[in-house]
Amino acid sequence: MRILGLDFGAKTLGVAVSDELGWTAQGVETIQINEEEGEYGLGRLRELIEQYAVEEIVVGFPKNMNGTVGPRGEATQRFAERLKQTFSLPVVLWDERLSTMAAERMLIAADVSRKKRKKVIDKMAAVMILQSYLDNKNLR
Repeated sequence: MRILGLDFGAKTLGVAVSDELGWTAQGVETIQINEEEGEYGLGRLRELIEQYAVEEIVVGFPKNMNGTVGPRGEATQRFAERLKQTFSLPVVLWDERLSTMAAERMLIAADVSRKKRKKVIDKMAAVMILQSYLDNKNLR
């Protein structure tokens, strides 16, 4: 069973997918979106869901550090609901606090240039979100 991991932002959607056993997450791509125009990359997501035979979707849920949900978190909840309605798959909101910063630190440590980091940061954040979810799931 493959699981799709998503890092939902205002301009991009980072995408990762698990291996068939649900142990590891691999980055797939970053999809350009336009939240203001209601374009969320759902057509491309449908292609990826079919290509990888995805059975579950995990969406990074950006809570504030004190655990409250702000405007970005509310937008993510709406996006997750739209995914459920569009694809009829289970959608899990997974706490993503600090995932983008952790991805940024990892890329800096790997000496990736600022220009290249900007292109892959959302995909890397999706990998970190999905890997955290998989690790938690496999501990149970």
